[in-house]
Amino acid sequence: MGDGRHLLTIGQLARYAGVTIKAVRVYHDRGLLPEPPRDESGYRRYAPEHAVRLVKIRTLAEAGVPLARIGELLGSGAERLAAAIDEIDRELRRRAVAIDRTRQRLAQLQGGDRLFVSAEAAGYLDRLREIGVSERTILVERDLWILMRSAAPGPAAEWLTDKAAAVTDPEFCALYLDYDAAFDWSPDDPRLPELAERTRRWFAARPQRATAAGPPDPAAARLAAVTAAAYSPAWIRIAELSAA
Repeated sequence: MGDGRHLLTIGQLARYAGVTIKAVRVYHDRGLLPEPPRDESGYRRYAPEHAVRLVKIRTLAEAGVPLARIGELLGSGAERLAAAIDEIDRELRRRAVAIDRTRQRLAQLQGGDRLFVSAEAAGYLDRLREIGVSERTILVERDLWILMRSAAPGPAAEWLTDKAAAVTDPEFCALYLDYDAAFDWSPDDPRLPELAERTRRWFAARPQRATAAGPPDPAAARLAAVTAAAYSPAWIRIAELSAA
């Protein structure tokens, strides 16, 4: 390996190659860089050829070549090396496309509800925010629309049309805000019957909407009921009183 004056400690080797000592040890463990024996003082001493190989490893790693492929490439001829680099480049391009898609979805997340529900449902939820409905109740609505869109997209679209029309009615908005306030009430709260009666009267005065006030089919109705029950027993009690 030559005169000891030309040998390097692991720290010197790492500095010359522009890597960390930890990286050198990783390359040893992966079999990419031969590990020299220890000298009489118990230290490993590296020759210039170690530094040259380490620079090659660093260059390939920084280019995006997986460590599992670097050993193969270092032992390849020029033609095989070029073919392997082309293959790795194609894989990196595929990964870049996937990363770009992920970034687009992350950007959509900044749009809030629109990642999970239709644009129409997101607009409806925004309208609820405008009239003062709590974010807690809006999240309940959003969860319902997520489930409805997946389980019953046709009925969900019809129901959404009716609710979007209803939220333009000041009386409905006032009723909705009272529902919002009742979220945490006990099912036995004495205020519930009056709220249920107002609900019944509102629907009775609007027969066109009354048929669409709940989801348009039994399966969707069950889904809506189960979703609401999971959040507010008081709401379920209001529905029972309104039906009675």
